[in-house]
Amino acid sequence: MNKKNTARGLILIGSLRKAGVTTYMKQGKMITRVSRSRERRSNTLPQFIQRQKMRHTIALWKMLKQCDTMFTERPTAYRNFASLANRLPVVFTPSIGFMTNASFLMPGIPVSDGRLPPVQEQLGEVDGVPALITDLKGEAWNAYTKLWLYTAEQHIEYEMPRVRFSVREVSWEEMTFADGRYVLKDGVFADETKGWALVLLSGERCSPQTIVTRCTLYQQYTTEEAMEKAADSYGGLTT
Repeated sequence: MNKKNTARGLILIGSLRKAGVTTYMKQGKMITRVSRSRERRSNTLPQFIQRQKMRHTIALWKMLKQCDTMFTERPTAYRNFASLANRLPVVFTPSIGFMTNASFLMPGIPVSDGRLPPVQEQLGEVDGVPALITDLKGEAWNAYTKLWLYTAEQHIEYEMPRVRFSVREVSWEEMTFADGRYVLKDGVFADETKGWALVLLSGERCSPQTIVTRCTLYQQYTTEEAMEKAADSYGGLTT
């Protein structure tokens, strides 16, 4: 089989398909390369864990990037997000159906990264009402300061867990004081399928923030049993 591609200076002169080898001429030089490998892909436990981390990071980013985000500490927003998301607990999902695209709501999902001090946030109650409690004091407000509230919600779509994100600006009038600190009071903060993060913005700067949540669905995918089931679906582990 002979093929010519003069635009690229490449002449394919033969292909040994059974051996998985392709031989061709490029710019006057004979080049031989392995076109495919018949060896089983290495899948040690550390490799499998890292691949599962990356799978989940990509699944989360596909959802989060649909919102306005500020990740300013790496060359790209995705690289910034991925470096932070790599610290999350490992969730193991099998290579079955839609589960390879599953994403899970858990504490610590990053939604921003910047140079402002982080806002300390926790879920609790204020005056008997569920609340998102911060450490922001009165002087946190000025004419150039904004607050973005990220909401993450755990969905089950076609039997696949998926996190969906939304963001909106919060007016300072929505905030109330408790012990000299700003809090957001609302019954929604008792919802165990949702999580939140308040991001402080000032001009082009923002605070680094992560999700706080009561959601525990992800925990059943962090067990040794879940790991073994997922590994088996990928052909098992290698040594």
